[in-house]
Amino acid sequence: MKRAYRVISAALALLLCCTPYTLASPIVKNRYYFEKRGDMIWEVHTSQKVIALTFDDGPDPAETELILDLLQQYNAKSTFFAIGKRIAAYPDIARRVVAEGHELANHTYNHVYFKRPISEKQVHEELDLTEKEIIKVSGKRSNLFRPPGGMYDETLINVSNQMGLKPILWSWHQDTRDWNRPGVYAISNKVIRNAHNGDIVLFHDHVHGKSQTRQALKIILPELEKQGYRFVTVSELIKLSDTQRAGKQQVGRNP
Repeated sequence: MKRAYRVISAALALLLCCTPYTLASPIVKNRYYFEKRGDMIWEVHTSQKVIALTFDDGPDPAETELILDLLQQYNAKSTFFAIGKRIAAYPDIARRVVAEGHELANHTYNHVYFKRPISEKQVHEELDLTEKEIIKVSGKRSNLFRPPGGMYDETLINVSNQMGLKPILWSWHQDTRDWNRPGVYAISNKVIRNAHNGDIVLFHDHVHGKSQTRQALKIILPELEKQGYRFVTVSELIKLSDTQRAGKQQVGRNP
């Protein structure tokens, strides 16, 4: 009996070792899964000293204008993830964003915190309404989208990509939390101490209460400029990724 048991066990072990089929591990659809597929971006791998400053929740009739003045002083280009209904309320400010070479991108129409499971219909409506406002002030669609609060699931990613809007979050080490007004030096130190090539930095050009963002930028911009960084839009940053540049060089070599 024991001998028969040993023979059967050995045969099973041999079968398991030699079979071409293995039990696949379940796919974990997290940041690394979506990043690898190119479905969503948190930051960009690049050897160049470039950083993308991004501003959420505007336009704001006071703060956005002052931030634009400051960016102009340092020839810094940025991406503004704007709320559709605020674009409709302050179209002249949105037009100035575009006119001065910055990027106007989609941040939903009503600043919706999408609850999981996220509704495909709601995502489409929120993004489409905002795109219509962006077209009114710029004459063209945007190609980037940031979900409020960074909330996402596979449905949101699929819908936004199908609409030609790449979901963009931010570098985890560059969440300034300026909306919470932690202090000018807390904001500036967060950005300066953690600065790396390809970072996407999260700011807000509209907050509840007195904003500290512009004062922090007065410290951040000259310091990072002194360190050799250039400030580019998110779309420009993506084009400067090492992967994209390598791909273009490879295409250029083909006959």
